[in-house]
Amino acid sequence: AHSSQGGRTGAAMAQALSEAGAEEEEETFEDHINRLMESRKLLPNASYFAFTATPKNKTLEIFGAPNPQADGKVRHHAFHSYTMKQAIQEGFILDVLAHYMPVQSYYKLAKTVEEDPEFDVKKAQKKLRRFVESSDHAIGLKAQIMVDHFHDQVLAQNKIGGQARAMVVTNGIERAIQYYHAIRDYLQERKSRYRALVAFSGEHEFGGEKVTEASLNGFPSAQIAGQFQEDPYRFLVCADKFQTGYDEPLLHTMYVDKTLSSIKAVQTLSRLNRAHPKKHDVFVLDFLNDADTISDAFADYYRATILADETDPNKLHDLQTSLDRAQVYSDEQIDDFVARYLSGAQRDQLDPILDECVAAYKTDLDEDGQVEFKGNAKGFVRTYAFLSSVLPYNDADWEKRSIFLNFLIPKLPAPEEEDLSKGILDAIDLDSYRVEKQAMQQILLPDEDAAVDPVPTAGGGHRTEPELDRLSNILKTFNDLFGDITWEDADRVGELITKTIPSRVAADAAFKNARQNSDAANSRIEHDKALLRVMTNVMKDDTELFKQFMDNEGFKRWMTDRVFELACEQASEQ
Repeated sequence: AHSSQGGRTGAAMAQALSEAGAEEEEETFEDHINRLMESRKLLPNASYFAFTATPKNKTLEIFGAPNPQADGKVRHHAFHSYTMKQAIQEGFILDVLAHYMPVQSYYKLAKTVEEDPEFDVKKAQKKLRRFVESSDHAIGLKAQIMVDHFHDQVLAQNKIGGQARAMVVTNGIERAIQYYHAIRDYLQERKSRYRALVAFSGEHEFGGEKVTEASLNGFPSAQIAGQFQEDPYRFLVCADKFQTGYDEPLLHTMYVDKTLSSIKAVQTLSRLNRAHPKKHDVFVLDFLNDADTISDAFADYYRATILADETDPNKLHDLQTSLDRAQVYSDEQIDDFVARYLSGAQRDQLDPILDECVAAYKTDLDEDGQVEFKGNAKGFVRTYAFLSSVLPYNDADWEKRSIFLNFLIPKLPAPEEEDLSKGILDAIDLDSYRVEKQAMQQILLPDEDAAVDPVPTAGGGHRTEPELDRLSNILKTFNDLFGDITWEDADRVGELITKTIPSRVAADAAFKNARQNSDAANSRIEHDKALLRVMTNVMKDDTELFKQFMDNEGFKRWMTDRVFELACEQASEQ
């Protein structure tokens, strides 16, 4: 089952089935709207089946068996489950979390200009991290670690009878091509007889010339999977390819240099789980994620996955009220547009209505209002596309607004936002960089069924005011985080502040609920409560960090702000 089954694709399938054999007759505008709404419903005389290893909330609500609870909530569960746990126990797949090793990066940056300009702190920190991790020095060092590990720990131990392959998961096409060249060069330096392949979509400019995966590999893209099974190819460097649905039993090792969470983490790492007669284990070396994040992602799918409650249709009323109140459009404009559209009108008849609404959007709404309106419009379209197939009743106003907003949203410009971090990379240089492997661990998942939240219906959005600071202060904060922390165990504290604690806060149920269904102020309140709960648990393992957090008000304020920023980023990616 794909996520599209909960939206337009699923509705189109139901519509095609409902129209089969229907007699044509002249219909009114109202008849047409009613027919569209009915066509979205699941037909009572048709059977629908979904097969999935990672059930989402939409899939469970549409296809799952309803189970009313005493508190009035209605849970949904699969009709039958063959769980990940059972499949591992029976040897049908391998446990991809049995041998997991995170790698921590440490680095310092230096200021290369005499002046001390101001930059947007949040954007600057992101750019600095991306600059460091994508530098030729960092890529080369990590490529050496990958190649040496594969030769010394995988090939030397005759994994899969000497046939083992490795996948390198990267954060984008540019990074994938960098890794491809770095791995290729180091393989030659080692005088290895093995080679690497690269996989990415489309054409990309690199080193002043346009390249494709075919031009780099030396054969057509369609042959990558087949060639990877043959020597001398042992490394497959990927940028958003071969990370879902790819079935290769010879894949033994995965090197991850991409932020992963939730279902993406499960789908990506699960490329390793295919069984082979000579395959007895798999290995993950992760440069960007931590064990807690990966564990949280897999916990939802280790045993049965249950939908905690049904989606609340009342949220659509709230979104409609908010959209209507903005007065970007009128009911007459919606009716006029939808009537023209359903009668087959061309864009030259439709666009003038939309352009009037866009003009009102630009003129009557300030920047915050524009962000909120566009976010609410997207939320309405997304939620209605799903709810229209499961609700037992129809609402013509919702149907017409959905049609209208689908055309209006692409024409709404986002407010222009000045990049106040521009130029920071011209003012700094990489002073030092090192990576350090952490202890290998087996990630143990909770032996319990998981409950997933219903489809989020929140819309809206907000613009955050940029926080400006001097370059010297930004670099000091960055280096304190990643380089020269004056702690007894600096490595451990850096890992806790930047990865472990934010990931635990991001997974906190109350914080997640506030992020999805409330405003920024309430999100911050729930974050601070969640952080205190997490720090109480940290006290058991790291009294030094806990003492600084409780006793040093300045450090506590800085760390709270930093964790809130990182936790929000992780929550947004999930």
